[in-house]
This record gives sequence, C-alpha cells and structure tokens, in this order.
Amino acid sequence: MNLATTLAAEPNENLAHISNVLIYSAMAVYLLAFFAHMAEWLFGSRSKVARTAAALTPGTTAAAEAPAVTAKAKGGTATLERPQVVTRSVAGSRDVPDGPGAAAGDEKGDLYGRIAVSLTVLAFLLEFGGVLTRALSVQRAPWGNMYEFSITFSTVAVAVYLVLMALKKNIAWLGLPLVTTVLLDLGLAVTVLYTASDQLVPALHSYWLWIHVSTAIFCGAVFYVGFVATLLYLFRDSYESKLLRGGQPGKFATSVMERLPSAASLDKFSYRVNAAVFPLWTFTIIAGAIWAGDAWGRYWGWDPKEVWSFITWVAFACYLHARATAGWKGRKAAYLALIAFGCWLFNYYGVNIFVTGKHSYAGV
Repeated sequence: MNLATTLAAEPNENLAHISNVLIYSAMAVYLLAFFAHMAEWLFGSRSKVARTAAALTPGTTAAAEAPAVTAKAKGGTATLERPQVVTRSVAGSRDVPDGPGAAAGDEKGDLYGRIAVSLTVLAFLLEFGGVLTRALSVQRAPWGNMYEFSITFSTVAVAVYLVLMALKKNIAWLGLPLVTTVLLDLGLAVTVLYTASDQLVPALHSYWLWIHVSTAIFCGAVFYVGFVATLLYLFRDSYESKLLRGGQPGKFATSVMERLPSAASLDKFSYRVNAAVFPLWTFTIIAGAIWAGDAWGRYWGWDPKEVWSFITWVAFACYLHARATAGWKGRKAAYLALIAFGCWLFNYYGVNIFVTGKHSYAGV
C-alpha cells in the first residue's frame, strides 16, 4: 500500500467533527419542530366549531366535481335526475369524512403547523448535511455501522414525509409522531450507538454496500410511515366503532380522533405504502444474497440477519395476502402489519446488538 492510499484511508477528523455538530444542530431544530407541532395540536383542540363544521362536510370532493343533473328521455319528455354521490369506494367501510387536520381551522394552530413544517425542513437539511459530511470524512457510503445507519434512516424517513407533503398528500398527521421518533432515534444514535468515523471492515468493501443497504434503509423508512398509519387506524377505528355503538369517548380522545383522517383513509394509505415498497424489500433480500455470495462464497447461510430479513418478508407478505382475503381485512390485517414492522425493528436493533453473526457490524 503506497502513501497516497494510506492517507486516503485515514478518516478526516475535521469533517467528522462537522458531521457531529450538524447532527446535534438538527436535533435542536427537530426539538423546536416538536414543540411547534404540539402547539398546533393544542390550539386546534380549542377549535370545536371548525371540527364540527368539517364533520358535516362530505368526505370527498365527488359532490363538487359531479354534474348537477343528467337528462333521461321518457316518452319524449326529458326528466332531470340528480346523480348518486358515493363518498367511499371500499366495500364495508363507514361513510365517515376525514378530519380537518391538527389545526382544525384555528388560525394560530395553522400558523404553528406551518412553522413546524418549516423547522422540519431546516432540520432535515442539517441532518442531511451531517450524513453527507460523515460520508466525506471516510470517502465511503455513510452506513457502515448502526450509528450511521440510524442517522441515515431518520433522514430518509423525514425525506419521505416531506416528499408526500410536497405532493399535496393528506399526510400532515404524520408530523408529530415522525419528529418524536426522529428525536428518539437520534438521541439513541448519539449516546448508545455512536461510533467514531473509521473505515469499513473488509467484508463491507463492495459496491453492493451502496445498493443493498441503501434500499434497506429506504424500505425501513417507508415501512415506518405505514406503521404509524396502521397504528392510528386502529385508534381511529375503535373511536368510530364506539360512536356507532352509541358510546361517548372522552374529551381528549374526541379532540384528537376528530382531526385525523377516517379509519378507511388511514387503512387505505397504510396498505398502499406497504404494498408499494414490498417489491423493493424483496430486491433488498436478493441483493443481500448476491453480496453474500461475493463476500463469503455462499448465497444463504442461515445467518441471524438473513433469517430475520426473510421472516420480515414473510410477515409483510402475509399482511398483503390478508388484505386480499375477505375475512382478514381491517383490524386483523392491521395487526399483521404491526407484527411485520416489529420483525423489521428486531432485525435492525435486536439482531445487530444482541445476536452474534456475520452481520455484526453494530460498532457498539
């Protein structure tokens, strides 16, 4: 190894320090975004009139988009008939409108909501800068250990949220749980999982690191979005069921649940994101097998990481199959989705930290 190669292999401590500063700065801004989201929900809770008015509005814009009348000929006489408007296309779903959002029409709540999104964008840029400078400090992909995986994972999760917001999707309800989770993730990363910037172990020196791990991170971020939607679906579904039975939910539950999308909307959203990313998760496992063949001379060796990746694949496959089976739609399928994401979490944290195998690159 010549001197140039040796110098290139040494981590750039200045860039590594800048990365740490950017990550801590992002945490501070995420904390401000958390308080702004809380203020949005708190001010929105006072806007009872706005929520009541929204509850009387049809759940879709079909009424506004449908033609006012149609003409039908009967014995030479034109009869005008008003078309039937269907607000929900899912069989068996309740005809319940989506909530008005966290601000619920309150001006201060809406202001804090926009501030929260702006702060989230700023924090995302800082965190992305931290991930980028971490990569530049060692001239490699920034996911060689659990610390780097964690900061990259939360960055991608926020990016997914911001892209959906930019596409005008009804995803604002994700802001508060997302920022809370990101703060927990980064807090764990900088305290328990932190690993100094360094070069990779020999087995990770491959272009498959960019392909396999990057897709795994993206899949995890999208699975997380689906997990939050599924969890909120279960709460909202219980709330709607209680109302149909004539029950009276508590004031806090009513204030929160009335502002969320309907159970049908949350259920549909979680299914769509999980179904959309499932083929990419399949590719992630295949790419990992190809990499294992290059690195260790075998495509499958029952390593704990390989086994739990496959278990996660089976769990999500069962969920998607359940959604296509009449008797397993709704809450039963949602429970499978939660179990599947739990498998993904254990595959990430549990296997890396508590189980020894060829994928033990946690750095903790």
